[in-house]
This record gives sequence, structure tokens and C-alpha cells, in this order.
Amino acid sequence: MELVKEELSVFIARFNQALRRVFHEQQDINEMSHDRGLPPHVWRDIMDTHPLAVAIPAEYGGRGCIVKECLSILSAASYESLPLSLTFGINIALFLEPLAKYGDAKIKEKIFPEFLSGQRMGGLMITEPDYGSDALNMRTSYQTMDESYAITGRKHWQGLTGQADYWLVAARKDLGNGELARDVDFFVTNNADEKQRIEVEALYSNLGLYMIPYGMNVINVEVPTYQRLQPESTGIKMMLDILHRSRLQFPGMGMGFIKRMLDEALQHCTTRMVGAGNLLALDSVQFQLSRIQTAFTLCSGMCARSSDISGIEHNLATEGLEANSMKALVTDLMQESAQLCLQVSGANGYKISHIAGRGIVDSRPFQIFEGSNEMLYTQIAEIVLKRMKRQKETSLYQSLSKFAPTEKVAPRFREYLQFLIPENLVQRKLVDLGKIVARIVNTQYVINMQEKGFRADLVENCIYNMQLDVAQLASNLSLHHHAELVVEYQGESDWLDFL
Repeated sequence: MELVKEELSVFIARFNQALRRVFHEQQDINEMSHDRGLPPHVWRDIMDTHPLAVAIPAEYGGRGCIVKECLSILSAASYESLPLSLTFGINIALFLEPLAKYGDAKIKEKIFPEFLSGQRMGGLMITEPDYGSDALNMRTSYQTMDESYAITGRKHWQGLTGQADYWLVAARKDLGNGELARDVDFFVTNNADEKQRIEVEALYSNLGLYMIPYGMNVINVEVPTYQRLQPESTGIKMMLDILHRSRLQFPGMGMGFIKRMLDEALQHCTTRMVGAGNLLALDSVQFQLSRIQTAFTLCSGMCARSSDISGIEHNLATEGLEANSMKALVTDLMQESAQLCLQVSGANGYKISHIAGRGIVDSRPFQIFEGSNEMLYTQIAEIVLKRMKRQKETSLYQSLSKFAPTEKVAPRFREYLQFLIPENLVQRKLVDLGKIVARIVNTQYVINMQEKGFRADLVENCIYNMQLDVAQLASNLSLHHHAELVVEYQGESDWLDFL
């Protein structure tokens, strides 16, 4: 219960002290980043601060599943190590919060104390070798036994493969004759129980995120009936609620990471002398750092909004617009910030031991997992277009100026949105439209934050940079032609023939 009484600021400060000790005093995180995994004593020192207590209900001794606390832990971790933050993000958003909301009391009474007192890990298994984002066609299935469920299938690219003690496994009911139910169910498995142990067939050599093991898992387990999650309505809506909540917590991982890129770039450009002045004297460098600072401002607004709407007391199954807008934009901003930090850092940035070089490969998969950004931007566009069709509206500006998530900030983008949306947009233009909407949605979070006292100069710079983005994206929409892939491109295409 001491964890509950401790002030958040004290809790986070103690966590930060542990990170500084293990990553900077006892060992060098830049050197450790060459190796896969973390030494056991480093994990022990970090987990001794009970970081996952933020995602455990108060009745089980945790801090109460308060979103701002979850985001604070993720941000503190990602300032030092993005893979560490993702490790906590997997545990929090993809295991502990779903368990807290949908789990049977009997399994919660067992698992939550273990996470508080020991060094337990949990993850989520949805993705399959033949079905990535197409989760509704997964082939992992289950059959009902007397007092248990038998689950069989294959899952891969799960973060913490072979490391997690518990898993939430998604499966569809076996109806016989090779048919599977349309709905999806989730089951808790415990690797300490031989009947529930998931076999790791292979570990992958992932390009980045060295701290996190990924691989192929073979599932042939039997779990008690009380280890099935209980949806409020359907399993598909439960899955959407879980995934949307997770996407709404991406800004927590982005916050510390982007701030670190900004701090590193500022420090380098302030101290790096070029001729008579430092790098900050160069206008192009000022612009590049303003882009990172805009990412910081946008991510701050996302964290504030997420704290208001993504608690487990809310059902987020229908909140695709905001969840997709946050996840897609913040992960694009993370990658852009790392690229810009490396660019101003010069050759030194191009090292795996440099925070910016490492940040590029570590942040890149964030644009892919939990829904690739192109898919999410397309879904955002489709949501807006369906609404415009219901309104019988063809002007993007008129529609967004009467839409709650964008109405407050839309006038600041009016001159770039004064065009009609043509029918039957090709998919690449749906992506552009989704990018426009995501930027406006997230800029409104910043405006809302400014009304509560967030500094105006950061807000104005943010709006200017987002206007640049929207103007460019809108110009793409107005172009009537687009490049087509030439599949059989060989023949009359060898430059040597034209000398």
C-alpha cells in the first residue's frame, strides 16, 4: 500500500534515479546497446522500483491504472531507452490493463501480486505468420473442454517472446469442419504451468530494439475456463478497445524519446562551433530543431488528451479517429525527430552507440506495428469521408469546421483546406487526406492545452509547422495525375544503351 500513498512526482523521481544509476553510473547504456537483452542485475534494479504498479488496480496494491501515471513511466523510460519504454508499454497496455478490465477476479488475484512483488512480464499475442494486420482472419483456434479451453496455433513478432511469464492469446472458436467463429476471444496463459507453456520455435534477429526478444511461437496449451477474458459485448469490440487504448498511450513512449532528441540536438548545436558561431546560427538548423520542438509540443498535447479519455473505465472500441491519429502521427514524429537529431549531429550520429543513430532504428518499427501508419491514415480518411457523405458535404474545410475534434483549430488551416474532395480517391490520396486530418486533430489538443496555460510561443511554432505540412499534403490531393508502377520495366531502360 506504500506504492499507493507515494506521490507521483516522488515515484517518478525514484524511477529516474534507478535509470541513471544502471545506465550511466554502473554501466554505459551506449555500450550495452550493442548487445541483445539486458543483464539480469540491470533488470532487477529497474524492476525493484515497481514501475508496473501504475497499471495495477489499487485494490490489488497497485497505483490504480491512472493514465497520466502510465504515460509518465513510459516517458521517463523512453528518455533513456526507447526499448525499455516499449517493454513497459507492452506490459501496461497489452497485458495489465486488459486483464484489469476484462479478467476474472480469480486470475487477477493471482497475477497482480506477482507483478508487484516479483519481476514478472506479460504480453499480447495476435499477429500470425499469414495474418498481420488482418487479425480477424487469424487461424489460432480454441475448443471448449469440460472445465478448460484447448488452444492451438502459431503467433509471431510478439514483443518479449520467450521472456514474458504470462500472455494474452487471441483465438477464434473452432466450429468444426475447418470453420472458425467470426468473433475473437482472449485467454491468459501462464508459462510456469506445463500445460500452458508456449513454445518458442525461433528467435528473430530484429534490426533494432535489441533489448526486446521477438520470434515465432507455437501454441498448444490448455487453460482453465476462468482464464478467458470476459468482453462487455463482443470479442471484436474488446479487441478494438484494447488496441485503441494501446494506440492512445503511444504518446507516452514518444514523449520522453522526442524530448531526448530535442535536448541532444540543442546541446550539440549550441556547443558545436562552425566558423565564428555555433550551429544554431544557421537558419536551416534552426528550422530542423523547430521541427523536433513541434513534435515535442504535439506529443505534449496528445499526452494531455490521452490522460482524459483512455482510462480503463472508458470503452474505446469506437474511438478509431483519435486513436489512429495519435498513434500514426506520434510515431512519424518520433522517426522524423531521430532523423533530424542525427543530421545535425554529423558523422558521430551514425553510430549504434549514439542516441540518434540508435533512435532511428529503434523508432522505425513504431510506424509499422499495431497497425501500419499507411493503414491507419487510410482509416482516418475513410471515417471523415463517411461523415462528409452523411452530411452531403464536399468541402473539407466546411466539414472539419463543424467537427468536434477539429472545429476549434480548423480556421487556422482554412486557406489550405478550401477545396472539394473528389469522389473515389485512390488509396495513396486517402493516406494524404488521413495525414491532413491527423495533424489538425492533434493540433487541436495543443490549442486545448494552451487554454490551460501551455506556453504560446511553442504553440505558434507548432501551428506554423503543421500549416507547412497541411499545405504540402493538400497540394498532393489537388494533383490529378499520379505515377503508376511499371512492373515489366526492363527493356529500353539500361542507361548504358544511351551513351
